[in-house]
Amino acid sequence: MSVHAELQNTVEEMIDDERGILAADESTGTMTKRLKAVGVESTEENRRWYRSMLLSTPEVGKYICGMIFYEETMSQQDGNGKPLPELASANGIIPGIKVDKGKGPLAGAPGDMITFGLDGLEDRLLRHKKQGARFAKWREVYPITDHNPTALGLTANAEMLARYAAVCQAVGILPIVEPEVLIDGNHSIERAAEVNEQVWHSVFHALHQHGVVLEHMILKPSMITPGKEAGKASPEEVAETTLRILRRTVPAAVPSINFLSGGQSPEEATANLNALNRLRDKAPWHLSMSYGRALQEPAMAAWGGDNSNRDQAQAAFLKRAKLNSMARRGEYSADQE
Repeated sequence: MSVHAELQNTVEEMIDDERGILAADESTGTMTKRLKAVGVESTEENRRWYRSMLLSTPEVGKYICGMIFYEETMSQQDGNGKPLPELASANGIIPGIKVDKGKGPLAGAPGDMITFGLDGLEDRLLRHKKQGARFAKWREVYPITDHNPTALGLTANAEMLARYAAVCQAVGILPIVEPEVLIDGNHSIERAAEVNEQVWHSVFHALHQHGVVLEHMILKPSMITPGKEAGKASPEEVAETTLRILRRTVPAAVPSINFLSGGQSPEEATANLNALNRLRDKAPWHLSMSYGRALQEPAMAAWGGDNSNRDQAQAAFLKRAKLNSMARRGEYSADQE
């Protein structure tokens, strides 16, 4: 099968009107913090059991089309000895892989960050492809301050995303491009809109320069919200502002925009996704989600490290996934919680 055919098949299998992506690619450090919050020790076995529990949830494939794996998870097995990527595929979930290597300060741009991991990327992608991965994800982060992101921060981060995406497509792996504008701070929604417009414009300029095929990628952006210290905006304001800026910057050729939750509560993330899809006649793209904590938090709390709570944890996870599927159709309401 040609690389083009591989990419097209993945697009067609992952993008529809019902389902979204589960981001379960937390690093060991991040996963440790989340497990600690529910009183669970972060051992490899606990992480393996928890993620295999999510993947084996009955009927989960009705609402989840793909799962972003952490590198550790790609080589783990469920309790019956089945590799977790195979378990995902058996349940209708396409396996993907986070391939960036974390972030650090960007030299010459105080306050801005840059993500590492381009060295050896092609070899890692090919290895994960053999393990079953059909898409990948790379995240760049953009803090908002009075002077960030800088012009250098914008161009350097966009360049990293474009180079990553080009390598992915060259080996038949669908790239998820994630430019995350951070919610930290007390900035207004207007300031967030200004920064996101700059970020998205720079990203698509770089993608064009590197010859990335827009039909064979997924964009994973932030929703445009005020800083978390500045109070909340209504779902309608978030949706209207986000769509206005997306329409200015994101070409219609991109098949799907799968929003990250970025610190929102599960209920808030679902309500905002619902508001976006109530305006979907203004959008040329699918408007979906790629949530981590906003999908997993209820399940992790229900589990609490006690494996006898498996059924309750899976039920909590399935409910959250179903509510987000309803939000994809603009049919969610708070009384369904």
